Amino acid sequence: MNNALQRRTWITGLALAMAAWSLPAAAAEAPDAMVKRIATEVMDAIKSDPAIQAGDVNKIMALVDGKIMPNVNFTRMTASAVGRHWRQATPEQQKRLETEFKALLVRTYSGALGEVKDQALSFKPTRMRPEDTEVVVRSEVKGRGDPIQLDYRLEKAGDGWKIYDLNVLGVWLVETYRTQFAQEINAKGVDGLIASLAQRNKGGTAKAN
Repeated sequence: MNNALQRRTWITGLALAMAAWSLPAAAAEAPDAMVKRIATEVMDAIKSDPAIQAGDVNKIMALVDGKIMPNVNFTRMTASAVGRHWRQATPEQQKRLETEFKALLVRTYSGALGEVKDQALSFKPTRMRPEDTEVVVRSEVKGRGDPIQLDYRLEKAGDGWKIYDLNVLGVWLVETYRTQFAQEINAKGVDGLIASLAQRNKGGTAKAN
């Protein structure tokens, strides 16, 4: 993995982590305030946990799976990554795609959380109207080297704001996987993509592509 891709991987892992410790009151918060509060809490928790700092993969994966995913609209994220083929998939295929994609992301980005050390976040003003149901929250990760762009796409749901896409270093996560998934489906169909994801997940901690 080259340095730019490795850096994008751990930043994406951090971005996913920032969707973690959500409180019931968060539904009334503005999306940028919610992301900022959660990000601060999560970064503090990671920095204070010796096991995560030491790269305890099981503990990191438990954090990602148990605390982060409830704050992400993962069905929408998966459907967007699969693209037009999502509507052609059966309900069972959609369920399996979501399960395998979730496992892939957890394995790909969980190890990045152990790299969080002296980084800090800076948030840019968010432009939105009261009636908006989708918004982009823009931020930068500051630490060693140049600031790193980190943006979130959120939607307003019945239980508050949820993340459905991330932009790291100018690359949206969903678009990256949409290209890969389209190639798999065109070659082997939806079942072929499911089988490919399952095989990658069985192979141990996944690598970012």
